[in-house]
Amino acid sequence: MRESVLGRALAWDLGRRIHVFPPCAMGVEIAGDPASLGRVRYPLAPVRPVKERLHGPMSPRILIVEDEHALMELLRYNFEKSGYAVEVLGNGDQAHARLRETVPDVLLLDWVLPGLSGIELCRRLRQSLATRNLPIVMLTARGDELDKVRGFETGADDYVVKPFSVHELLARVAALLRRMNARLGADKLTVGDIELDRAAMVVLRRGETVQLGLTDYRLLEFFMQAPGRVFTRRQLLDGVWGDDVYVDERTVDVHIGRLRKALLGGWRSDPIRTVRGAGYSFEPC
Repeated sequence: MRESVLGRALAWDLGRRIHVFPPCAMGVEIAGDPASLGRVRYPLAPVRPVKERLHGPMSPRILIVEDEHALMELLRYNFEKSGYAVEVLGNGDQAHARLRETVPDVLLLDWVLPGLSGIELCRRLRQSLATRNLPIVMLTARGDELDKVRGFETGADDYVVKPFSVHELLARVAALLRRMNARLGADKLTVGDIELDRAAMVVLRRGETVQLGLTDYRLLEFFMQAPGRVFTRRQLLDGVWGDDVYVDERTVDVHIGRLRKALLGGWRSDPIRTVRGAGYSFEPC
């Protein structure tokens, strides 16, 4: 990272991309004559949630959880400029408490945080019925393939490695929201050759009706809202049965077996993938 004052602007170097914006947007002050190059002095007060800016009623709400102050302010500035209602936090425990009070439209989450880590917070959010469908974008300097796999298996919808282009991040978040809104609001869910009609509670595979019990239907609906994502047994229990009901994890295997048998019928392709040591995912056939 490189910070410098260019005239009256602050530059943030992310890889080869330099983003320039006014110091006032960053919440910083310039020591000395503002017209000349000087030192950037950050406030010493702890990071606290900011009040939402005045946006229209349809503005998407984003919570940014990032402990690196300058990057946090850069993200806030750019997302607000793009029309989002933004709240920022710099601590995992604070974010967890805040998400119990209100759920935003999308969460931008750093992996390494003071208090509760971002990866653990992501895991807990996927276990809660209120936040199981919350779009989560993980921000991290961990670019190793195993770390990416762990992030996705824990429940992240997207994984962005630092340094990154802010413009690309904005595009990724917008695309994620479009996909999520279309899927959650749709009367029909389609993944590969399987179609689920929510209004009629009917499931078709290549036009043929699939007979399912209520619990197996809800399990399939849960899977089809996030195709390709790996869910642990605990996440499936919380998402389908609810986090306030005690059901043994082996119950998931029983229902997976019944759902798999019903969906297979006379077809050879199995849409349910078993991920050894992790759980299950639903893949298009």
